[in-house]
Amino acid sequence: MKALTYHGSKDVRVETVPDPVLQHDDDILLRVTATAICGSDLHLYHGKIPETKHGDIFGHEFMGVVEDAGRGVTNVKKGDRVVIPFVIACGKCFFCEHEQFAACETTNPDEGASLRKRPNMTPPAALFGYSHLYGGVPGGQAEFVRVPKANVGPFVVPGSLSDERVLFLSDILPTGYQAVLNAKIGHGSTVAIFGAGPVGLMAAACARMLGAERIYMIDDQKYRLDFAVTAYDVIPVDFSSVDPSEFILANTAGRGVDASIDAVGFEAKGSTTETVLSTLKLETSSGEVLRQCITATRRGGIVSIPGVYAGFIHAFLIGDAFDKGLTLAMGQTHVQRYLPELLDFIEEGSLAPDIIISHRMKLADAARGYEVFDKKEEDCRKVVLTP
Repeated sequence: MKALTYHGSKDVRVETVPDPVLQHDDDILLRVTATAICGSDLHLYHGKIPETKHGDIFGHEFMGVVEDAGRGVTNVKKGDRVVIPFVIACGKCFFCEHEQFAACETTNPDEGASLRKRPNMTPPAALFGYSHLYGGVPGGQAEFVRVPKANVGPFVVPGSLSDERVLFLSDILPTGYQAVLNAKIGHGSTVAIFGAGPVGLMAAACARMLGAERIYMIDDQKYRLDFAVTAYDVIPVDFSSVDPSEFILANTAGRGVDASIDAVGFEAKGSTTETVLSTLKLETSSGEVLRQCITATRRGGIVSIPGVYAGFIHAFLIGDAFDKGLTLAMGQTHVQRYLPELLDFIEEGSLAPDIIISHRMKLADAARGYEVFDKKEEDCRKVVLTP
């Protein structure tokens, strides 16, 4: 089959690789009909995620049709059209029983050297196509995928909805939704969303749906901000021309917003000091957006962090967060928990996640898709690939 594989920083290629096969009784084989490039994939593309190996198949946002199923699979059958959550969960462990699927303690035996060096750190759940730190499971930017734990992950979607309308149930829609729920956004809330990429846009869509009164969207790309204004009626804040936290404080009587959402993560452009420390490998993440969030959020407010972070950061303002009595809510998304209600929102028209798609390409052109998305060329918001 054809699949997108990794060969070093900014070197990804569509190559012929062996077809996947069933390995366990609760596996399915999926014929991929649509997959997408996620902002988190760019961390892999830049070579920033530990334990990413040459030949690894990327992709954790995908859907398709069940081609074959192990004898232990009971929740789906051959011919079913399904979306695949990016988190692989067993459904039976302590955390899965608490619907904390991203903390599943059984699916990631290959936790990688980075965690083995940290004996007090238990491995996270396995993820599709996201390094051997997260299980080394081949991803969905391919023609076919082996999907383990198929009685817990695959989510059947109705044929009346197009692939594009439901594809983002795999990751960015539930990620944006969980970020907004963690931020306790409701009618009359004010929220600042840092990052107008796909997750930030999904967070804006969900915040608007749940009744947010004012949404500040912070980015430095005019085309992304313009889209967010049109689609979600946000207040745009271009951080290349204004300090976002100062702008927000000036427009909230000096108090700040009820909640801030960091939809950027560890590759945010930081200070000169952070750049030097990162080069020397004395820090692994930029704290710039977190500092902005802490400053922009009112006392007693919430900082919600769906953006990916790794390791440690410089100048984390824990004293300011403590003084303001802030709540920090973060972590990978418990995708399976949210799929039924999000599908309902899509079916009733409350959410239309596919409106953010700007580029549609064939899988064969995936390397170019990465380049366009990474460089923010051609007003690129989201790339969807079809085999």
